[in-house]
Amino acid sequence: PSRFPIKNDHYSYLKNGLKVAPVVAKPVQNQQISVVSKQNTIKVENEKLLTDVSIFPNPMTDKLNMTYNVKRNTNVSIKIMDVLGNEVVTLMSQRVEAGEQKNSFQLSNRLSPGFYFVRVIAGTEPFIKRISIL
Repeated sequence: PSRFPIKNDHYSYLKNGLKVAPVVAKPVQNQQISVVSKQNTIKVENEKLLTDVSIFPNPMTDKLNMTYNVKRNTNVSIKIMDVLGNEVVTLMSQRVEAGEQKNSFQLSNRLSPGFYFVRVIAGTEPFIKRISIL
């Protein structure tokens, strides 16, 4: 006989039609059970590398201002893309130090009036924001 018999007097049905029987465990008596545990710690970094991105003014005419934070030293590229995703202007592509960053870019005569996207990539982490040029 099994140590953990399944009691078959009640079934449940799931939405997909599967029949499920509840499992009833019967405790094992008069036996010693030893549990050996080894604990490993794995550090997972989910923390965003790029935070607090602010692009202003929006709409803009001739100047784009940006502030953002990076958690550690990393490569950052800032590009302006058209509505089809084509790169129109590369504003910056360089390594930056960890901490708050402030940038201003002159856009005079570089973009026609319309809608664009500013794409910021810090390391491999992207951030995209729509902007309007008047």
